[in-house]
Amino acid sequence: MSADVQVRRRKNASGKAAGPEQAQPRKRIGSLMCRIFGFDWSDLSSWHRFVCLMNRPTDPAGLGLFRFLFGLLMVLDIPQERGMSYLDYKYLDGLDVCRFPLFNSLRPLPLDFMYLVYVIMLLGALGIMLGCFYRLSCLMFLLPYWYVFFLDKTSWNNHSYLYGLIGFQLCLLNANRYWSVDGLLNPRKHNAHVPLWNYTILRAQIFIVYFIAGVKKLDADWVEGYSMGTLSRHWLFDPFKLFLSDDMTNLVVVHWGGLILDLTAGYLLFFDVTRPVALFFVSYFHCMNSQLFSIGMFSYTMLATSPLFCYPDWPRRLIAKLPRFLHYVLPPTQPPQESTECVYPGRKGRAASQPRLWHKLGAIFTVLYIIEQLFLPYSHFITQGYNNWTNGLYGYSWDMMVHSRSHQHVKITYRDGITGEIGYLNPGVFTQTRRWKDHSDMLKQYAVCLQGLLGAYNISQPEIYFDVWVSINDRFQQRLFDPTVDIVKAEWSPFQKTPWLKPLLVDLSPWRAKFQEIEDTLDNQTDIVFIADFPGLFLENFVSEDLGNTSIHILQGEVNVEIVKEERNTTLREGDHMQLPAGEYHKVFTVSPGPSCYMYIYVNTTAVTLEQNLTRLLELKERAENGSETIQLPPELQPIISGTVEDIKNTDPLVLAYLRRQKRLELSERRRNATLLQRFERFCGKKYYLLRRSAGTFYITHIGPYPREANRQKENKNSLLLVSWLEVNLGPLHSFPYDCNCYEELSVRPSITGTTGTGSLICNY
Repeated sequence: MSADVQVRRRKNASGKAAGPEQAQPRKRIGSLMCRIFGFDWSDLSSWHRFVCLMNRPTDPAGLGLFRFLFGLLMVLDIPQERGMSYLDYKYLDGLDVCRFPLFNSLRPLPLDFMYLVYVIMLLGALGIMLGCFYRLSCLMFLLPYWYVFFLDKTSWNNHSYLYGLIGFQLCLLNANRYWSVDGLLNPRKHNAHVPLWNYTILRAQIFIVYFIAGVKKLDADWVEGYSMGTLSRHWLFDPFKLFLSDDMTNLVVVHWGGLILDLTAGYLLFFDVTRPVALFFVSYFHCMNSQLFSIGMFSYTMLATSPLFCYPDWPRRLIAKLPRFLHYVLPPTQPPQESTECVYPGRKGRAASQPRLWHKLGAIFTVLYIIEQLFLPYSHFITQGYNNWTNGLYGYSWDMMVHSRSHQHVKITYRDGITGEIGYLNPGVFTQTRRWKDHSDMLKQYAVCLQGLLGAYNISQPEIYFDVWVSINDRFQQRLFDPTVDIVKAEWSPFQKTPWLKPLLVDLSPWRAKFQEIEDTLDNQTDIVFIADFPGLFLENFVSEDLGNTSIHILQGEVNVEIVKEERNTTLREGDHMQLPAGEYHKVFTVSPGPSCYMYIYVNTTAVTLEQNLTRLLELKERAENGSETIQLPPELQPIISGTVEDIKNTDPLVLAYLRRQKRLELSERRRNATLLQRFERFCGKKYYLLRRSAGTFYITHIGPYPREANRQKENKNSLLLVSWLEVNLGPLHSFPYDCNCYEELSVRPSITGTTGTGSLICNY
């Protein structure tokens, strides 16, 4: 039987028959469909019967426990992924920074009020958890949440969108009927039935998350194993490598396993027979994800949703089996009481209740919501302006992990509209994010923002050009946008295709198999970059002096290579190659009718030399420790034995590099071998320091010395006093223990170069 409703009569902890929820007509017990799905065809035979089905009285225990867990996880999420703990960095008053809201008219509030927004959201999440002033708490959480969500498209992802959807659903559900403060204050709400649609809409939402994610993984890149090509290198997959090769682990476990799980999880969770198996694999999957990805509370939230597919009274039955002295602090085990929110069938001596307006509205909302959620992931033909190589803005399509990108080269060129002067901007200047590089709508917002900010640097009416090179799912590095188009003046509409978007060269996808063959012929010290370019365009590149033996090899098409300093041109065709001088610029013009394909092969001689020296130091340390080294180490090499440095300024840089690497390796090994208790301690430590910093910054901005200082210096609007106080009292942002690297560095200082300088396509790490 489906977990939608339990129709057989069950006894509660006291031995008495359960409440009216189980008093169903006996004919349903023998119905095969009812045993499998929880309802009969007759329940769908008319609108009246369907409304009665959707409002069937259901135990509130499972819903109440989910409400508690979701509220708790949101309390932990708000300081971390929502960003409350670093608001002073993100929304610093007076900061010249380009932002990327969904609507250009949407702006962040002053820092003091942004803290109030987050505190209201945090109190709302706490109220949801406790079931205290439930409807008000849901609104307190939901409205600030969607405001913050729409304020920054660069932070969008699928699980942030899911949190907002669940928050919206909870606003309309009766999730405070079990284990809630409201139930203690209002006897009518205490342990009262909830209509079946309260469970249906949540189960449908989670089913859609799994199933649509699986459908999106039917993409050829995922099935062929290109989407997450490096994920199998993680130590979590080591047990599979005992009987599978690395390539097969990547293909079978990561890709095919993820595809099968997403496609089947919703179905397996729904049916009684398969639910235990589904709970095991789904739990294992989300526990692995919590270690593989930095996705905040998402894995734990999905774990909290799995019991929604079980019988609604499962918490009640579990608590009834616990020792009696625990019942005083745990939710009640008595059968739920009747509620006007439900439609009850006829019973002996009592007529069936009739559906009222709110019952019909609940059924209508359930149907419309499910249809809308099934439609949205495929609505990209409407919002075509947000489509790039992938459809739509990342975050509401459930295409999780299907596309992986690598950016090899980003160049921003400006041209003064009056003087004609040409210069270059540091990629990411005036921003706090990197995602603008992949989306045409954000690129347009960024260009318009740069136009307004560059006036302060005596650059009038600037034209802005972007040259962004991206590889998606291990394809060639290629241009994403037309580098000859001034993005400031370029047309963009959310409902029309972006005309300056370059197409993905999907015809070249079969080359990926050849890439692996070529890379297998190279040694570990040689690197390679695969490039594809469009006819009529050229790549300007600088070969660093650290890169020795750099050459270009033509795979397809015809190019003209110009060495800028020597003013020398060489035409290369398929199969040709040439050496490139280090420390000089060169240009590669595509002159063939179709796209050209070529590759750079190079050796980072500086990195190779450094690695050789570090290896020698490690061997020296091992010999000194086992006594095979007869010569006493000089003072400058003594730190490799002790592992500590007393005077950093006078220590050899090579020794410092060695010690830093050893520290990183030790930390990685310690985290990998940590016990479950140690992992839990680190998890709690991270959350504690995030909450502490959130509370500290709010205290300073609204209660402590900052407001009084601000009143004396009203002309100072940039809140630098707040930052300095935080650094002194709470420590710098990256100084938390427990390896709490929850943030990325913020790059907002302008870097403008003159007429010489481009990014290097071959990155020297």
